[in-house]
Amino acid sequence: GMRPPVPGPLLEPGWLLSHEGRQHRDALMHRGRRRLFGLLERPALPPALCTAAVTYKLFVSGRSGVGKTALVAALAGATVPPAHHETLGIQATSVHWAAKVRRAGRPVLVRLDLWDCGEAALRKFDHILPACKEEADGVLFLFSFTDRASFEDLPRGGRGAGSRAPPLALDRGGFDLWPQAAVAEHDVAAFERLAEVAPLLDALVERLWRRDQAAAGLLPGEHEAAGSPSPGPPASNDQ
Repeated sequence: GMRPPVPGPLLEPGWLLSHEGRQHRDALMHRGRRRLFGLLERPALPPALCTAAVTYKLFVSGRSGVGKTALVAALAGATVPPAHHETLGIQATSVHWAAKVRRAGRPVLVRLDLWDCGEAALRKFDHILPACKEEADGVLFLFSFTDRASFEDLPRGGRGAGSRAPPLALDRGGFDLWPQAAVAEHDVAAFERLAEVAPLLDALVERLWRRDQAAAGLLPGEHEAAGSPSPGPPASNDQ
C-alpha cells in the first residue's frame, strides 16, 4: 500500500540558526550582518558543503503603504526604510536561505526572488503586473490590521496569480521588527535580527518545498491537493 504522509514539517525548523547550520549561516553573513546578494550572485560554500539549490519567485502584493518594501528589506537583512516612499517600477530582491531536508538529512540552499512593485507603476503600465506574476511560485498578500481596506483588497478565494501560485496572506503588523527607526541597526546583534525573520522564512520555504514535493508525487496522499495547498500554520516571529 501507499506510505503515509511524512508527519510534521519536511524541512527542519530553525536549522539555519542551529550549531549544525553554522557554516551555511556564515555563508549568508558578512562582517556580522546579512550579506546582500545581487541577482546573479550566490552564497559561497566550501566544496564539501555545496548542496542542492532551488529558486522560487514570489510576488509581493498589497496596497500602497502597507509595508511591502519594509518586509522585503527585513527578509533580506537590509536596512528597513524609516519612512514610506512609493516604490518606482519593479524592484527584485534575492533572499538566500538554507534548510535541512528531514527525510534525506541533507541541507538545501534556497533563493527567494521577491518582486515588489509600486502601485502607481502598476496602474500606469499594463505590462508590469503580468511580468510580476509570470512564472511566480507564490504571491505574498500583505495587509494591515490597522487598515481595513488593505484586508478587503485581498483576492476572494485566494487565487491571485493563476493556479501555479498559491496565495500567502500575511499581516504587515507581524513584521514591525524594528518599529523605532531611531534605534540604529548596529545596536541589535546580527544573530538576533536573523532570529526575528527566521520563523517566517522557514515557514515560506516549507510551504513552497512541500508544494513542489506534492506536485512531483513524492508525498503519498498529498499529490491530489498539490495545486491548492492548505494554509498551514501561520508564520510569525514569536520566539
